Amino acid sequence: MNVLIAGGTGFVGRSLCRVLVDRGHAVTAASRTPDAAGLPDGVETTTLDVTEPDLTDAVTGHEAVVNLVALPSHVQPRGRSHEAVHYDGTRHLVSASEDTGVERFVQLSGLGVDGGVETAYFRAKRRAERVVRDSSLEHVIYRPSVVFGDGCAFVSFVERMVPPLVTPLPGGGRMRLQPIWVEDLAPLIADGLEDDRHAGGCYEIGGPERLTLAETVTTIRGGGVVVPIPMAVAGLAARAVDPLPWPPFGRDQYRVLGLENTTADDALAAFGVDPDALCTLSAYIERSRGER
Repeated sequence: MNVLIAGGTGFVGRSLCRVLVDRGHAVTAASRTPDAAGLPDGVETTTLDVTEPDLTDAVTGHEAVVNLVALPSHVQPRGRSHEAVHYDGTRHLVSASEDTGVERFVQLSGLGVDGGVETAYFRAKRRAERVVRDSSLEHVIYRPSVVFGDGCAFVSFVERMVPPLVTPLPGGGRMRLQPIWVEDLAPLIADGLEDDRHAGGCYEIGGPERLTLAETVTTIRGGGVVVPIPMAVAGLAARAVDPLPWPPFGRDQYRVLGLENTTADDALAAFGVDPDALCTLSAYIERSRGER
C-alpha cells in the first residue's frame, strides 16, 4: 500500500514509518520542513503544509493517508492556531483525499475530545473528527492518552518546566493520565490501515497504568515532593497570564486539570493486545536514563 503520512517526520510519524516499512508498505513522510533523520531507508519525504487549502498534488498517487499533524495540547501554540492546524488542516487533507481516490484515511485525535472540557485544542480536534466521519472516506480514528517516547513534547516539557525537587501542582496534580509508549501505539495505527475490520472505528487508547499528574511528573523527574496549589489560586494565575503571547499555563491548561484522561482497555482488546504487555512510563524513563 502507498501511504502518505502527514506529520510523518514528527514524533509519532517516525515510529509509524518504521512499522509500515517493516510490513512492506511504500511510505511518504510529509511535513512543513521534512527531515529524513531518524526515518528508515526507503521512506520518501515531501513538503506539506496542511493549512494550505489545496493539497491535491501531495496526496495524488497514495492509497491511504494518515493525519498525525498536531500542535501540543499542554501549551499555547505560538503563531499557529489549533483551529487552523487541527480543524482546517484535516478539512484540507480529507478534501484532497476524496478528490484523488484515497481508499483509507486515519486520523490521530486525542483522548478527552468529548469529555466535557472545552478548550481550543479539544474543540478543534472534535470538529476535525466530525469532518472525517462525515466524509466519503473509509476511515479509522484514534484517541490516545498522553504519548511518550524518544523526542516526545510532553516529557521534554516536564523536564524543562517542572522543578526537580519541589514541584508545585494545581490541586496537587490529582488528574489522571494513561500514558502510552509511541512504539506500542504505532503498530495499532498500522493495524487500522491494514485490517478492514477497523474501518469506521473510533478507538480510545491508553497505556498499562493510570497515573495521577503528580505521579507522572515525579516519575519523569526521578522523584521530588509535590506541593499542592489551591485550584482557585491556579485559576487566578491562569487568567492573569493567558493574554501573554505564549503562556506555559493559561486558562485552557487550567480547564484540562479537571479532565480524567483515562479510558477502558476495550480498544486494546479489539487489536488483540494485552495491556500488561505494554511498556510503562517508569520502565521507559529508567531505560532512557541508562542510555544517557
